[in-house]
Amino acid sequence: MLKLDQNPPMSPDHVSSITDLAGHWWVGHTKARSEKALAWDLLHANIDYFLPMIKRVTFSGGRKRHGMQPLFPGYVFICGDQSARYRALLTHRLCQAIPVVDRQHLVDELSAIELAIKSGLALEQYPFAAVGNRCRVAKGPLQGIQGVVIRRNNTTRLVLQVSVLGNGASLEIDTDLLEPAD
Repeated sequence: MLKLDQNPPMSPDHVSSITDLAGHWWVGHTKARSEKALAWDLLHANIDYFLPMIKRVTFSGGRKRHGMQPLFPGYVFICGDQSARYRALLTHRLCQAIPVVDRQHLVDELSAIELAIKSGLALEQYPFAAVGNRCRVAKGPLQGIQGVVIRRNNTTRLVLQVSVLGNGASLEIDTDLLEPAD
């Protein structure tokens, strides 16, 4: 029996990296607070998806609670064929399934987010498109990913964008690890 407080995996267990997934991509715009429930439904229906989640600390009833929350509230990324899209819509947890026009661009952006999450570094949502210098991480566990460099609270942060959402995530990074992107 599934406990309501359990989190679904960010992607199905057979998926080692979202770059391995074949098929069309859709941005699943979910009904309010339905991201995890949709991920569970997709998992049980054998539909590939990606739900990036980050650790959050909240205070409720005078208690400190640790939990996983979607990095992009209201969105789950779905991969498959038209049948998978249709079955995802049948869950009644989606408002719409937005087709992705530039598949490779989305996969590149999402794989950077995936790598950052797997690295264990603290990510936080960056709610608007970044303006700044585009850089590539030259060394370390995030080597090869690209993002936009910003300064916030006297720290250097790298913004990993998901342009289809007009959204992204940022993480603190040492400038010595960065090089200009070509």
